[in-house]
Amino acid sequence: MSPSPEFLPIFAARADADAAMPFARFMELALYHPEVGYYRRKRARVGYAPGTDFFTASAAGPVFGELIAAACAALLGDQAPRDYAFVEIGAESPGTGVLAGVSHPFGSARTISIGEEMELEGKCVVFSNELFDAQPCRRFVFRRGGWRELGVKLREGTLAEVDLPIAANPLQLPASAPEGAIIDAPLAAAALLEKIAGQSWTGLFVACDYGKSWAELTEETPEGTVRAYHQHRQSNDLLARPGEQDLTCHVCWDWLVEGLRRHGFAQAQVESQEAFFVHHASAYIAGTTEAEAARFSRKKMSLMQLLHPANMGQKFQVLHGVR
Repeated sequence: MSPSPEFLPIFAARADADAAMPFARFMELALYHPEVGYYRRKRARVGYAPGTDFFTASAAGPVFGELIAAACAALLGDQAPRDYAFVEIGAESPGTGVLAGVSHPFGSARTISIGEEMELEGKCVVFSNELFDAQPCRRFVFRRGGWRELGVKLREGTLAEVDLPIAANPLQLPASAPEGAIIDAPLAAAALLEKIAGQSWTGLFVACDYGKSWAELTEETPEGTVRAYHQHRQSNDLLARPGEQDLTCHVCWDWLVEGLRRHGFAQAQVESQEAFFVHHASAYIAGTTEAEAARFSRKKMSLMQLLHPANMGQKFQVLHGVR
């Protein structure tokens, strides 16, 4: 499928003399360009309605927000939640955050949508849901005994994948790999964490997302992890519909954990979503389960969807730490 006419001139104006750019730059344009970027368009992306592209935990209704509020309050320990501002980064739009319509114990709650300035100070609970997997990544391919960077080139009105020299390699890529193996390096996700953790706020950091260790990314995913989503269908055609389909990449949990620890977050760790809620929101789970025991309600179904290993319980992970 050819890219939209509105995307082509934007791509061409930012490409090099050979009409090419690294994949990470293409992904940034396709997702975040202020005029044609997928996340900058005013349209519904998440949920069950026609025209949406994917589900997140927020599609389970208020149960997700109630679980997050309960877990965050527990993680603050003996600190009073009312002394903290709950700040959600990457909300779809104002008024649509995870705590929208949810009774919570925090002193205030606000959202920072994509494109808004991100200023954090004082005592905060900083939360995100599937924010880091939507950051641009660099793609590397192993060919003829060496690594090349994957790029995107404009040829006669069509976008095509091309190999580029590695202009800068901040990674320790494996010395060898199978011919054609791809490593997707989520460097922008690590840079975003640095931007968040590097500000002078104190409190709790919680990020729900999906990812792998660096060893898994380099050894167990030879086709890479970048995927496209359009109308609830997953695709490997990453260049189709730029600006009109979602692109995601598994985060590298090692990098994000190291980043938090470097900025003073004690005991930064990753848990499966199931384990995170069971460990830190057990009272809420027990109370909801008891209250809904006599019926198979929507609330019970949402809880099962979020916790069960066959649903979202193991597919998603949660990174958290306190400073």
